[in-house]
Amino acid sequence: IRDRTKIVPESTLRALKQARENGHLVFINTGRTSCNTLDSMKHIPVDGYVCGCGTEIIYQGNVLMHSTLTKEQCRRYIQVIQECHMEGVLEASDDLYFPQNSSRFPEIEDIRQRMGKAWGLGCKKYIEDGGFIYDKMFLLSDQTSDVVKFIEEVRDDLAVIDRRHGSYECIQKQYTKATGIEYMRKYLGYDMDQIYVFGDSSNDLAMFEYATHTVAMKEHDSVLDPYTEYVTDSVMNDGIEKAMKHYQLNKYKYDNSKSEIPPVDSRRPSGHYRLFCNSPPCRQANHNRL
Repeated sequence: IRDRTKIVPESTLRALKQARENGHLVFINTGRTSCNTLDSMKHIPVDGYVCGCGTEIIYQGNVLMHSTLTKEQCRRYIQVIQECHMEGVLEASDDLYFPQNSSRFPEIEDIRQRMGKAWGLGCKKYIEDGGFIYDKMFLLSDQTSDVVKFIEEVRDDLAVIDRRHGSYECIQKQYTKATGIEYMRKYLGYDMDQIYVFGDSSNDLAMFEYATHTVAMKEHDSVLDPYTEYVTDSVMNDGIEKAMKHYQLNKYKYDNSKSEIPPVDSRRPSGHYRLFCNSPPCRQANHNRL
């Protein structure tokens, strides 16, 4: 989904539809939790979602797994955020939680307004209220914040991803976008060579390190470069569709009724492919991309 236009290009919808018609499975692998994913992306033709950087997996409408922080962790991290003078959004599978008062970060207020207006999120309870369970955090900092202390306080349980410009994504340490893919790979019984990932941001690094076939969009974080197999065009310039044509994923059909792999052109591996497309978490600059 393009940031400025907040639309999915027709070429992307066409490419995903063709891939699924050919028997391939398509997943959105996102930093967003499911409350901020399922409704906003329901028009995109996919088979499932890996949400919250691997903390929740949904396949064909069913939740296969979901991991939250403990009640004590949730309480303690709110205290640490306040002590370190950081602000942000606490993300659960059923809601988003914002500061009660207006944030000093315009980006947080932009997210609050958009999520509240569009989906009714972040309106029932505030961070200061506590007493709720969440999956992950998206935080912002400035010159008054003690980021070093924050990272030290949470390092045993959380992985802190630097999203640039003072923003940090904090996820449960044992989960990443890559663990979500691995869960589905084992669940479906597929080989590593059948996994294709598409991404553009720093929180896609884990799945780029994990997969063999990695596609970076034209505008991507340089941290992905050492692990990128193919760089495609920009989202709005038909990048998803061009990459699928490059790998011929729009060409070969897979017959799910047969146990054997159908013969295909030897230039590409055969079989039933999983396509994992990135969609970043709550951040204005990266909030609405596929």
